[in-house]
Amino acid sequence: MNDTPAPFTEGDYAARMTRAARDAAEAGLAGLLVTPGPDMVWLCGYRPTAITERLTLLVLTPRSEPRLLVPSLERADAEAAPGAGALRISDWRDGQDPYAAATGLLLPNGRYGVSDVTWALHLLGLQEALPLTTYRPLTVVLPMLRAVKDEHEVARLAAAGAAADAAYEEILSVRFAGRRERDVAADLAELLRRHGHSQVDFTVVGSGPNGANPHHEAGDRVIERGDTVVLDFGGLKDGYGSDTTRTIHVGEPSAEERAVHDLVRTAQQAAFEAVAPGVPCQEIDRRARRVIEDAGYGEYFVHRTGHGIGVTTHEPPYMIEGEDTPLVPGMCFSIEPGVYLPGRFGVRIEDIVTCTGDGGRRLNSTDHGMAIVE
Repeated sequence: MNDTPAPFTEGDYAARMTRAARDAAEAGLAGLLVTPGPDMVWLCGYRPTAITERLTLLVLTPRSEPRLLVPSLERADAEAAPGAGALRISDWRDGQDPYAAATGLLLPNGRYGVSDVTWALHLLGLQEALPLTTYRPLTVVLPMLRAVKDEHEVARLAAAGAAADAAYEEILSVRFAGRRERDVAADLAELLRRHGHSQVDFTVVGSGPNGANPHHEAGDRVIERGDTVVLDFGGLKDGYGSDTTRTIHVGEPSAEERAVHDLVRTAQQAAFEAVAPGVPCQEIDRRARRVIEDAGYGEYFVHRTGHGIGVTTHEPPYMIEGEDTPLVPGMCFSIEPGVYLPGRFGVRIEDIVTCTGDGGRRLNSTDHGMAIVE
């Protein structure tokens, strides 16, 4: 069975670029300047084979058609991009000043949103060529640009989540006791690739006291019988992200370990049940945090409850106090409360969730219970 998703069309990319230019104008910007990275891939489908010091710049403004400036030696690749038909492509040659080539595409005193991954080299070059222009990070001026996914994007996220779930189900059958964390992490990475991931972004294996560090990197600690183990892993499949966490135990857990795990599971469920259109993002965080605080573990929940996911594994919106952006159908994000007891153990449970017209839908389906492994 072929589970490769249908490719995005030129029309899909044209619609994204049109919407981005319109959103920029509504935000009081002259336009958007996008350099190679996830924003460029999402907007026009172009991913240079190498990101170098040569300027590549997508310019989106409400006053003209989308323009893509590329090095001449990369023009053929740009013209082969799936969204190229919706672009007007121009080039510059080695020996020419690329920033002089860009000035004709920009207003001399314009205020522009710039993709977060833009090199300082390029931004400073544009500022020198057009000293009256000003620039703001794209995630500051248009944080929700990629936040609302269409049905095809949600389908890709669901497929990535199912692949991560399959990797989790398989990792439960490997031996944990007596092996190093990094060896289990390597198993997880291989399973993600086997289930269709082209890119593995992280494989956290936090055993025993290492589990109390939310972003512990798998190391040389030998996993022991009696350890609680936090497994947090994900990457990209068909261009869209997965990210899931389950907490397991090597041998039978203590009563306290079970109680903390049950608490985190209850908090995760409470946050999920709060998902609905119009609910502020911060309310998802509040629901999870309230459960953990009421049980006396509030000081040990040390991070936000969630983050958006799409063509990157971390992106807006964020489920955190102070984020009052309302949920909209099509937003996809993690719900991942945790409790971390320094020097002892940690517990985290994470699903990717999409907001629907009447609530939330989980894109991960593996059991939330504490699996017992050997």
